[in-house]
Amino acid sequence: MQTRYSERLDEFNSVLDNKGKVNEFLNKYPEVEIAEVLQEYDNKVILDCFEIMDPERQGEVFSEMDMTRKLDFFKQLSKKRFSSIFEYMYSDSRADFFQHLTQQEQAALLPFLNKQTAEDVLTLSAYPPDTAGGIMSTDFTVLNENLSCRYAIENMRSAGDSKDFIYYVYIVDENMILKGFLSLKKIIQSDPDTLLKDIYVDEFIFSYVDEDREEVAGKVEKYDLVALPVLNSHGQLLGVVYHDDVIEVIRKEHTEDMEKFMGIVPGDEILNYNQTSVGGHFKKRVVWLAALAVLGLISGIIIHSFEEALTVLIILAMYIPMVADTGGNAGSQAATVVIRALALKQLAVADWLKIVWKEARIAFLLALVLGVIAYGKVLWLSWNTALPPEHNLYFLAFGISLALSLQVITSTVVGACLPLIVKKFGGDPAVAASPAITTTVDITGLLIYFGIAMLLFF
Repeated sequence: MQTRYSERLDEFNSVLDNKGKVNEFLNKYPEVEIAEVLQEYDNKVILDCFEIMDPERQGEVFSEMDMTRKLDFFKQLSKKRFSSIFEYMYSDSRADFFQHLTQQEQAALLPFLNKQTAEDVLTLSAYPPDTAGGIMSTDFTVLNENLSCRYAIENMRSAGDSKDFIYYVYIVDENMILKGFLSLKKIIQSDPDTLLKDIYVDEFIFSYVDEDREEVAGKVEKYDLVALPVLNSHGQLLGVVYHDDVIEVIRKEHTEDMEKFMGIVPGDEILNYNQTSVGGHFKKRVVWLAALAVLGLISGIIIHSFEEALTVLIILAMYIPMVADTGGNAGSQAATVVIRALALKQLAVADWLKIVWKEARIAFLLALVLGVIAYGKVLWLSWNTALPPEHNLYFLAFGISLALSLQVITSTVVGACLPLIVKKFGGDPAVAASPAITTTVDITGLLIYFGIAMLLFF
């Protein structure tokens, strides 16, 4: 069954040689679908299609393209021609694109922009990308509180060809201080002579311009908002973060956390898997793997130091992977649960004692179950293994299952504590996840395993 994207691509291919049908195609589908199709073609085809569209449509379609494709198109086009596309982009997409240009490219483009666009893009580009200011849009509608509903509707109608998203109308005073908001529905249903200041909602959720983007996303999610106003320290309205911006933030944060969780160095967020080269993937993965491989030498040193014990009881070597794998899984589980709880603000670092006590009790129950399984596994797999006469298989199985149980308890506690420690020192808890946990508990597991072995069997 063809996907919607494949259907659009096939349709565009079939009309590519007919300018009239191309125009019909370009005006029939949403901007995001047009962008998906066009970015599969070379710059000449894209430019030919843009020449057919009106300027506003060009900017909207260009806003929806992948960043790498945008940058390539920009470099192939004269700055004067590109400025007409740039000015009609969505304000947040425009600022994001501008930040990805080199200083030389920015300087080459600015002279061709009108004053309002240049001021807007320079203002938005000044905010760090991980703040509310970095993701907000200036495409919104503001009205003075002293206007009547009749004049408010006329004002919005006259601006109907703008890119302002009229989910809400924001009510401000003469100094642009946000007083409240109104839904478009409320304005339409009210008496035309009613003043906006008599009906607007003055209790509202907002974000400050320097607030972290994750906090912004959390507010939109918690209060189920379509848009969130962004204010400065004086209460003046600077921009609006829309729900689609929040979805993008959540996607980026999720990608970043997943990369850190799996020991991948976070890279340029504009690249997806296919657009990242082999070298790019290598650079993102090699750092953590190399560091953990070096740290893993400690495991080799531990095993080497107990080489004599392994020579006497070769059966011990058979169950090292079982103990290490079980500990790694238990530690990763605990780390994942704690990291998620921290991300959702369900836990704080100050709760560390409560977390450790809870995880320790959980680990004890897990250790009982897994210890019994390990005991049975050793008896089943090694029932005919030749042992020195002074050693008993049942006692050996007990010692191995005891070591595994203690490993589960320590691994779970370590897995819960590492994200808290990283968070305490201002880092991202996700970096303490899977690879780091696995390597750490491998070392502690071997120490426990051979410590129990030496205590019970030698």
